[in-house]
Amino acid sequence: MSDPMEPSTSKSDPNSIISPITLLHPRREPFEHGLLPIQKLIFTDPLQALIPLKQKLASSSSSSTHRVNSDALADALQISSEHARLILDTLASVLHSEPDPLVNAHPDDVGSVGSDLRDLILFLYIQSYKRLLPRSHKDSAAVADVWPSTSAFDGYLSALSPLQLVRSNTRRFMPSQADEEAHQLSYLQKHLANIISLLSEPVEGEGEESLVLTMEGFEHLGFLIQFGDKGSEGIPLSQAAPFFANSDPDMPAVPVPASQVLDWLLENIASSLEHITDKISAKENGPQGGSDQDVAMADASSSSARASPSARNSCFIEGVSKSSYVKQASDLKHSSVKVINCHDSVIYILAPLRYATIYGCSDATIVLGAVGKAVRVEHCERVHVIIAAKRVCIANCRECLFFLGVNQRPLVVGDNHKLQVAPYNTFYSQLEEHMTEVGIQATMNRWDEPLALGAVDPHDSLSHPAGVSDAQAESAAQLDPDQFLNFLIPNWFEGESAGSTKDNPFPLPDAYMKSQLRNQKNLSEIKQILREAPLEENRKRELSCALHVYFKDWLYASGNIRQLYCLQGD
Repeated sequence: MSDPMEPSTSKSDPNSIISPITLLHPRREPFEHGLLPIQKLIFTDPLQALIPLKQKLASSSSSSTHRVNSDALADALQISSEHARLILDTLASVLHSEPDPLVNAHPDDVGSVGSDLRDLILFLYIQSYKRLLPRSHKDSAAVADVWPSTSAFDGYLSALSPLQLVRSNTRRFMPSQADEEAHQLSYLQKHLANIISLLSEPVEGEGEESLVLTMEGFEHLGFLIQFGDKGSEGIPLSQAAPFFANSDPDMPAVPVPASQVLDWLLENIASSLEHITDKISAKENGPQGGSDQDVAMADASSSSARASPSARNSCFIEGVSKSSYVKQASDLKHSSVKVINCHDSVIYILAPLRYATIYGCSDATIVLGAVGKAVRVEHCERVHVIIAAKRVCIANCRECLFFLGVNQRPLVVGDNHKLQVAPYNTFYSQLEEHMTEVGIQATMNRWDEPLALGAVDPHDSLSHPAGVSDAQAESAAQLDPDQFLNFLIPNWFEGESAGSTKDNPFPLPDAYMKSQLRNQKNLSEIKQILREAPLEENRKRELSCALHVYFKDWLYASGNIRQLYCLQGD
């Protein structure tokens, strides 16, 4: 990896490097939802690989808009058009700029609209990021190397099933949000000089050694960083920087020496890392079981499980067990939800969201209302997931069934076994309203086109057997139409949140519709036979008891007993 350029003060006015008042944070979305396990995107030396790539893409992009379409991207990276389109779709889901044409492009036009060259370069750079490992000691992630070394213990971890891996690390040793943020900040601290150099331009007549950053180029750093707990949506990143904050909107801002931008950002990152490290230390040295200052997690009992807001626009639902749990739009003040370590339960999140993560759950049914950006389901076993979303990524899951209403191909990555996909199978009264709000189209459902990528995730730091890096993940099979059932969401709050949706907005494929009609016909015939059966009263009671026994056995055998938890009293 190239040596990052050292912070320089020769061209910087010390008075312009202010003491940070508002903390700088990494944008979590690119790191959580924007990493793709495609080997050709993993550069040993990102800077040296991206400099010529940037030049090549710049020569092939539109000279007026600096946008790169899928054909140019496929040619430059020597990848398939399918993977080039996947890169653009993924980038669109994590972009920081909502007005960007890529974010608002019709699905059929994404390849031709393309991405801004600078956003694309930043996206490609972070593909070499390594996620934080579950911690087995108290060393703060803030002081760990951002490229963690592997050990013999990692081989043991990689041999475990997804849920065994999750359960082998207690909550205390799983990366907290503060740990992960510190890890991301450490990565940015180490690579910021390279990143800024890729966004900078040489001063005319002074050669490559004298780099400057325009205000427009600086704004693209908003893909990776933001200021303040509520994020910087709608607030230009340049307004937080002293060298651009007071620029005349009617006049082009004067470019700033790259070294000055680097110094100022490194100071802000150092301040944020110090703040997070102090918070982590206070938590680890405090009483056992103390709450995470970044996000207070729910207890693992049904009586105390609850949604807990973090300071950074996410709502966490953790530890729900043997119960039913409901959240509506009025209950959620955040744009993202994370469902973690929930077991033997039914979780309903009936709200419009931007992002959602389901992690480490087992023997559960989880319903997500409408997710406009991305959903990630990871390390789950025997979970039924019902999702209306723009896109979904499934990683390291076993024996899970996904009922999908998705506008993009479902991604299947990592070590998966016995996955099944089926068309969307439910509705609630506000579903179509929520889908419209976040931009999901009911007329386009690509549930049956799963795209399997690598079986090994190059973004984790676990050791893997040699020669498996190019292996493809096990894809998902389609559910037999005869096994397809509609899922009924109880209307607990009738009248409080009335909506116009009266049926599943996603059209069912013919095979599933025919199966459904056939089942309804069979049910009607059986009901008619039972009603007309010439049985004495005692025989009718025996028949009724037998049906109840078989129904109860089916509830337990199929896992549908979970759906009755909502009928239990608190």
